[in-house]
Amino acid sequence: MKSVGIIGGSGYTGGELIRLVVNHPNLKLEFVFSTTKEKKPITFAHPDLLGNLDLNFTGAINPKIDIVYLCLGNGKSREFLKQYSFSKQTIIVDLGNDFRLIKDHEFQGRKYTYGLPELQKNIIKRATNISNPGCFATAIQLGLMPLAKDSAISSPIHINATTGSTGAGIGLSSTNHFSWRNNNISWYKPFTHQHLSEIYQSLDQLKSHNEIFFMPHRGAYTRGIFATAYTTYKGTIKEAQALYQDYYADHPFTQVSIEEISLKTVVNTNNCFIHLYKYENTLLITSIIDNLIKGASGQAIQNTNLLMGWEENLGLQLKASIF
Repeated sequence: MKSVGIIGGSGYTGGELIRLVVNHPNLKLEFVFSTTKEKKPITFAHPDLLGNLDLNFTGAINPKIDIVYLCLGNGKSREFLKQYSFSKQTIIVDLGNDFRLIKDHEFQGRKYTYGLPELQKNIIKRATNISNPGCFATAIQLGLMPLAKDSAISSPIHINATTGSTGAGIGLSSTNHFSWRNNNISWYKPFTHQHLSEIYQSLDQLKSHNEIFFMPHRGAYTRGIFATAYTTYKGTIKEAQALYQDYYADHPFTQVSIEEISLKTVVNTNNCFIHLYKYENTLLITSIIDNLIKGASGQAIQNTNLLMGWEENLGLQLKASIF
């Protein structure tokens, strides 16, 4: 049994991580750090855990904890680690973007491995610290990596992806109030989204160097990412399907569907479903994930399982709520 600490556990990502840790057979939640909810019961922020967890938020850490998850938001992990230190034996899994890029992967003597299992599972198994991928980056990379590995991308890639309101975090802003978001849709950060850097980095790792045009959208729903990418493809649809099925044969959470897919089938799970469609010389790739689980907390647990030598799906056999 490994002891676990969670830093920043009052938000959406932290809440999902608490639920997964509490129900994981090999993990024991010791503390949840929060400066905004210190001394309050964790059920104050996450009332669905009533009866399952008797623990308060704390402003203190155990520096000798086995595993610590940082759920602090982008750009905040470095600042936290400058103030609080952990033992060299503690495994740090960062769910922010501080250490995802190769140029940023070393800090305070630690090296962070980019935690996309479908890209580098064997490297993750030998890692000591993990930098968890971004949610958009996860959905998009899973949709593109088989083509990239096969050197089958010969033209620019165009991507449209829509995320639920939880992707913006728990804090309020003008674009995630219910009255603004409901029955509405809008784009943001066109062609410049921060997840592009890690997408390019992974495709470069697979020797694919094509330009990407990415348009993110805010959706009028709570959770999940629905991503569509299209590019020129010279093969047949059956060849593309065989390529994807072969690539993901040893990856339990990514499945290729012959039938069209819809978002609800992956919400509340650690799954990514992919569908392929060919029109003339263009291949359309649809990939769907839950932004809070496969795009964040579930993938963090998946990485932990790999790093510890446990079954990859341990504690992650979750059921979608499709009705």
